[in-house]
Amino acid sequence: MFSALIKGIRQLSDPAAQKVVWMGIGAAILTFAALWASIGTLLAETSLFETSWLEGIADVLGGALTLVLTWLLFPSVISAVIGLMLERIAGAVEARHYPNLPAPNDPPLTEALIQAAKFLGVMVAVNIAMLPFLFFGPLFPFIYYGANGYLLGREFFELVSHRRMSPTDARTLRKQRQTAVLMVGVAFAFLMTVPIINLLTPVIATATMLHLFEGWRSEAGSALATT
Repeated sequence: MFSALIKGIRQLSDPAAQKVVWMGIGAAILTFAALWASIGTLLAETSLFETSWLEGIADVLGGALTLVLTWLLFPSVISAVIGLMLERIAGAVEARHYPNLPAPNDPPLTEALIQAAKFLGVMVAVNIAMLPFLFFGPLFPFIYYGANGYLLGREFFELVSHRRMSPTDARTLRKQRQTAVLMVGVAFAFLMTVPIINLLTPVIATATMLHLFEGWRSEAGSALATT
């Protein structure tokens, strides 16, 4: 897994990947601004108290809550956005490391949009459901990274694997490698909460998962050949 992650980071030097990085940074800035504005407006328009000084305190706390919610939901939204650019990233990785692979399955745009919307909906719902755990102090990071790691690992695996496998075969392979998928997903979730690095993480995550997938697929094929 560490070797695949290093390869994923090195992929950032590829000119084709750099184009996606800049597109991703632009999408990230728009995403952050949209989240900040949407959550801030919602909280600002919600009046909780009739007393002015209590409402003033609520507005200050609402500003802090806006920052927290934006930080928590950012990985979910940017991952869904970058998912629409998957083919560019995967193509750059394959051209550099797996040039002999045949052309992948190319799902229609509508299917990609539906998949991204479903993923976004699940991620947002899970992260909102986790908000009460903020009051559990030291326990929250384990819950947050564990839940998001599971979802991100699964999502990036499916995005990559469905290009080369049927959903049924991909599900079988994922279950065989579920511990590794979870661990690398937790790594992605952590990187997506680190400022600046989180702008590059979706590209790194896609490249890393593609390397892992090709290795697992090769091992599975070798195992079948020897049975």
